[in-house]
Amino acid sequence: MLRENLIVIDDVMLFPLEKNVAVAFFNFIKQIYESTSIIVTTNKKPTEWAKMLEDEVIATALLDRILYRCEVINLTGESYRMQNRKTFLDK
Repeated sequence: MLRENLIVIDDVMLFPLEKNVAVAFFNFIKQIYESTSIIVTTNKKPTEWAKMLEDEVIATALLDRILYRCEVINLTGESYRMQNRKTFLDK
């Protein structure tokens, strides 16, 4: 029986991660990256991850596993969420 797994991780690196959280996140990704499909959304470039994690080694290892056999989709333009909120924010 074929069983597909999918994990969606939204807004990764929105806030800096403490070292113990970064290590736990790395260990989680390390356990699943070869057997599970992963969708990751982030507003940070991969080069900014080292700053957010405060550790270049963990950032590189984490990205290595996340980007393993992946398809990167870069979205540009205005935030979809903000399109309907402009009038509220402009007041």
